[in-house]
Amino acid sequence: MTADAVDGFLAQWAKQRPDLDVSPMGVIGRLSRASRLLGRGLKDHFAAEGLESWEFDVLATLLRSGPPHTLSPKDLVAATMAGSAAMTNRVDRLVARNLVTREVDPGNRRRLLVSLTPEGLALVNHVVEGHVANERRLLEGLDPSEREEMERLLRKLLLTLGDTLPPNRP
Repeated sequence: MTADAVDGFLAQWAKQRPDLDVSPMGVIGRLSRASRLLGRGLKDHFAAEGLESWEFDVLATLLRSGPPHTLSPKDLVAATMAGSAAMTNRVDRLVARNLVTREVDPGNRRRLLVSLTPEGLALVNHVVEGHVANERRLLEGLDPSEREEMERLLRKLLLTLGDTLPPNRP
């Protein structure tokens, strides 16, 4: 198998610190580099559709929630791993683009609700199809059984790091 960039870094460490087991650097380094490269591939696709990655993330989260495609800002924060201040800014920008609305919850006036507009719904439904095709393209170097094994191992890692399903989520 061809060496990757991380192999070069590990070889340098082995030469400089042969007493140190740096094998965790191989895993973490590859995850980090893969994340950056995959992120770049996603960002390029969204840019071609006139979106930022974070815009798709918010719109897709609302779409995934099902009709009426409405969530509280708190639920959006939990689902997207963005901070509340960042989410406020993101919602403001999406409201300005007429992709979402922000309204007071009629059942609880102290709570806000964020909903997809018809324009936002149409856009995210269009973009998600190309997004899935792009992700498939980004992973084409792995056969289906390798993707399944990688998914299993990454799920295990995320669970050990405390990344569990939020309460009240399927």
